[in-house]
Amino acid sequence: MDIANEIAKALSDYTTEVQEEIEEIAEKVAEEAVSTLKVTSPTGRRSRYAKGWRKKKDGKGYVIFNATDAGLTHLVEKGHAKRNGGRTKSFNHIQNAEETAIKDFENKIERAIKR
Repeated sequence: MDIANEIAKALSDYTTEVQEEIEEIAEKVAEEAVSTLKVTSPTGRRSRYAKGWRKKKDGKGYVIFNATDAGLTHLVEKGHAKRNGGRTKSFNHIQNAEETAIKDFENKIERAIKR
């Protein structure tokens, strides 16, 4: 019975458990962010914009994107110049969802580590 091997095995098991838990938390937070974006996105003539939010696993994290109208995200978020002058109103729905998701992820990670 080698104590160094036992310690290494215990640390390896703990690391695997923590990685799995972080993965689950990341997926839940991404799902919550997608549902938040679907609710808070402006609707109007293009109601498919709000319905187009998706999440995709990318490497070790998740990417949230609009599958139906990807080119509109920046225009809706920041506003843009109109054809006949003036500007459209900006809707900070993506920034708000991002900030909420970051805070939620950090809080859930902290709670998981304290257990």
